[in-house]
Amino acid sequence: MNTDDLNFAYKVRHALNERLDDLPAATTDRLAQARKLAMARKKAHVAAPLTVRQSRFATASNNDGGGVLSQGFGWLGRMGVALPLLLLVGGLTGIYHFEEQQRIADLAEMDAAVLSDELPPTAYLDHGFNAYLAQSER
Repeated sequence: MNTDDLNFAYKVRHALNERLDDLPAATTDRLAQARKLAMARKKAHVAAPLTVRQSRFATASNNDGGGVLSQGFGWLGRMGVALPLLLLVGGLTGIYHFEEQQRIADLAEMDAAVLSDELPPTAYLDHGFNAYLAQSER
């Protein structure tokens, strides 16, 4: 059953349950008998055979019948999951800080070059000056 079928079934059930108290006693008795008859005709649930495939890692044992993964996850198993995540977060944080320092150093170098130049900073804002520089480079 997909989601639409389930939603339709819930709506039908809700609509039927709304007027349940208003039904006459004879009708409710007939519905109860029909339900008992339907439940008696229902086929018994047949359990399907279940097969489980195990990998070599899961069955590797020291001849005591239990595999490496059959012992459950203790604190060591949880650390095996948490430690790589912590290392990943720490590494990404380190990369972020390194890149920020590089960007700050590049901006500081550019600011120092602009301020130590013979031209005033307003010359760089003049569009005519930019066109003059582009023409003089050719």
